Amino acid sequence: MNSPTNALEAAVQRILLQEWDPIGIRDVPDAQDEYDSYVLGICTMLREGQTTEKLYRHLRWIESEHIGLDGNELHTDRIAKRLASLLI
Repeated sequence: MNSPTNALEAAVQRILLQEWDPIGIRDVPDAQDEYDSYVLGICTMLREGQTTEKLYRHLRWIESEHIGLDGNELHTDRIAKRLASLLI
């Protein structure tokens, strides 16, 4: 998903790479698409009106179960709130 098809996808893609970035690759040119596989699912959650808590739990699942990191719970909470604010 290198090219987002709408503004929401573009915003989510940017937030995941530039702000969330749990593995620290935002400045690695060859890794700019690292989080793209999560964009459509998060956009769907946002369009369905999922709560910030559900977004947070989804991001934490990605961090811990999919990527295998402990993550930073406070940072992840801020990102979930940031994502939720995209549709306000």
